[in-house]
Amino acid sequence: MAILLPLASHDQFYTMNKKAEKEETEELTQESTPDIETQAEGQETHEYGEAESIDPVLGLQRQLEEEQSKYLRLYAEFENFRRRNAKERIELISSASSELMKGVLPVLDDFERAVESNKKITDIEAIKEGFILLQQKLSNILEAKGLQRVKSKGEAFDAEIHEAIAQVPVDDNKLKGKIIEDIEPGYTLNDKVLRHPKVVVGS
Repeated sequence: MAILLPLASHDQFYTMNKKAEKEETEELTQESTPDIETQAEGQETHEYGEAESIDPVLGLQRQLEEEQSKYLRLYAEFENFRRRNAKERIELISSASSELMKGVLPVLDDFERAVESNKKITDIEAIKEGFILLQQKLSNILEAKGLQRVKSKGEAFDAEIHEAIAQVPVDDNKLKGKIIEDIEPGYTLNDKVLRHPKVVVGS
């Protein structure tokens, strides 16, 4: 014998369907929410890291520190170079002076012997010859060190080299502007004027 079940009314069926849809929607919402929140947190962290890496203040500060470090290193290197150069220059001058003194010492010895010898010599010509030899010996030593006498007499006056202390009238036009007399000789050391010659110029 068949049992007849009561059929649900249209309103009851609609209500049950809506309830099921609501429960299904809530379950889907709960499952998807954590993923959305996690994604939002990751995005926020990534954006913060990017902001920190491109911070213009931090970048400028880092660049300033690097430039200061480079400047300090260059300054220290320059100071070391300057001190070393000054020390080498002083040593060079001292060495040059020492070499010159060694070269002049034999002439000094000759002068001392000449003074002692002249006390007993009555021959004037011998004394004159001795002085000439001493002068030549000293000149040779100084020339070997780079000293040269400036040729002036008969040369055209050059204000860069000569120092005119007087002008004298001359009858010969060829002598005008020329050096008539060399009052005090001038010298160059390694082609650089050490002392300007004092001269008299024809006008």
